[in-house]
Amino acid sequence: MNGATGRMGYRQHLVRSILAIRDQGGVRLSDGSLVQVEPLLVGRTESKLAELAAKHGIEHYTTDLDAALADPRWQIYGDFLVTKARVAAIEKAIAAGKAIYTEKPTAETFEDALELARKADAAGIKHGVVHDKLYLPGLLKLKRLIDSGFFGRILSVRGEFGYWVFEGDWAPAQRPSWNYRKEDGGGIVVDMFAHWSYVLENLFGRVESVYSRAVTHIPERTDEAGAAYPATADDAAYAVFELEGGVIAQLNSSWTVRVNRKELVEFQVDGTHGSAVVGLFGAKIQPRNATPRPTWNPDLPETHDYAGDWLEVPDAETPENGFKRQWEQFIRHVVEDAPHPYDFYAGARGVLLAEKGLESSESARRVDLPLVGRDNG
Repeated sequence: MNGATGRMGYRQHLVRSILAIRDQGGVRLSDGSLVQVEPLLVGRTESKLAELAAKHGIEHYTTDLDAALADPRWQIYGDFLVTKARVAAIEKAIAAGKAIYTEKPTAETFEDALELARKADAAGIKHGVVHDKLYLPGLLKLKRLIDSGFFGRILSVRGEFGYWVFEGDWAPAQRPSWNYRKEDGGGIVVDMFAHWSYVLENLFGRVESVYSRAVTHIPERTDEAGAAYPATADDAAYAVFELEGGVIAQLNSSWTVRVNRKELVEFQVDGTHGSAVVGLFGAKIQPRNATPRPTWNPDLPETHDYAGDWLEVPDAETPENGFKRQWEQFIRHVVEDAPHPYDFYAGARGVLLAEKGLESSESARRVDLPLVGRDNG
């Protein structure tokens, strides 16, 4: 586990995934048996690794990535580094013949991301990329609605994601300062379009084109040391995606918006037979035969409670951490060749969407996306 001392690597991948799997006795395989996990922490600072290891009862840690990759005991390489350092480390893991599971984006450029996928295939190794949003309880409910035919023909998707990230002067920022420096791999397009890529393609259809506007609303922020710095990366993006089948998706991503919705991300899906509004956990629906008949009349105050026309979707299962669920899926993929469609090519499509989104913003035009996969990469 390379980068387990970082925010995501520690909280989601180590504590809530691998250690949770270890504590439950391992991953259940299709024949009913269990396969246990044992983490090896890799990082630059030995004292931090030793502290984490002691805190969580982990036996193995090292600052020597090359030695870890050369050791046949360790079958899976997990990468949670900053994006700038990812390609070089993954290339080492490919050369060592390890199965690889990585955070996204898989690279800083589409060309590098696609080359990683080709190299991993040529080496005959299994490879996977985090697709955590698909495992959110709200999106699992949405997937069930889609699969049941609830929407009829899906027409459109509208999404709002974001919150106000403090500038860092009068209150500490909730995100690290590198997120707002383009030269360090920051920017909300690079961060969020990789998510929108797999959410859209796995729920509604392949993204065929994008029109976007990426902006830097707040040009100066204050870093962790209290020093002001220029924000060179985009902190908001407003985009329209055209999907196969004619579905139109409009998604706003912003670190400069104050929240006026139940959750930090919310999607409304409208279809001929019904609509749904879903978030991280909640989901509510309005079928065709329960849709009110609004009438536009600006001369009279509105008295109808439109929010009351929606029905809550009950929980069908106990929510479990999405990162943990996907780790279990990838481990089954490695151990018994169970399906895991979220590979390096999917990661490359996410990087491509971010690149095309930025290209669209800079050129002020709609940009088409080519097919990218094992057979046409």
